[in-house]
Amino acid sequence: MAGDATTIARPYAEAVFARAVETDKLGLWSDMLGLLATAVQDATLATLIASPKLDRAQMTELMIDIGGGRLSDEGQHLVRLLVDNGRLSVLPEVAALYETRKAEHEGTLDVQVTAAFALKPAQEEQLAEALKRKLGREIRITSDEDPNLIGGFHLRAGDLVIDGSVSGRISQLANELGI
Repeated sequence: MAGDATTIARPYAEAVFARAVETDKLGLWSDMLGLLATAVQDATLATLIASPKLDRAQMTELMIDIGGGRLSDEGQHLVRLLVDNGRLSVLPEVAALYETRKAEHEGTLDVQVTAAFALKPAQEEQLAEALKRKLGREIRITSDEDPNLIGGFHLRAGDLVIDGSVSGRISQLANELGI
């Protein structure tokens, strides 16, 4: 189902991104899409979206009210369009695809590093510089700690995944040995 949602969300994300670039409002659209995506992921609202209790006008009004004045006219138009097409539930995918395109446009790459031990700021900077040289883009690192890795780290940068963890090596060895 996730693949279907992404396929459905892609044209909306592309259109929003094109408009954001055209109007030089990349940040505003990030904020609006983030707000809307967070709202539709709320369990209560997700149930309401899936239920036939509200008609399209009521659902549109509810979503615009949730925006609380943080939605521009174009953001409100997007809400109307998604409600009219029964696509409100794909907002998280629209937001994610938009953020990916925005990062590509700005020449940045978000990197998630999970390490066995907390990374020091100097280590994050060193890793960011190495990745910048390798990938040719500005790097924004987010790190967290997972003691289950035993040692090393797990890095995800877009489609690039590097598992340099001890637990990953053990799993790889067990797989090769057929255990």
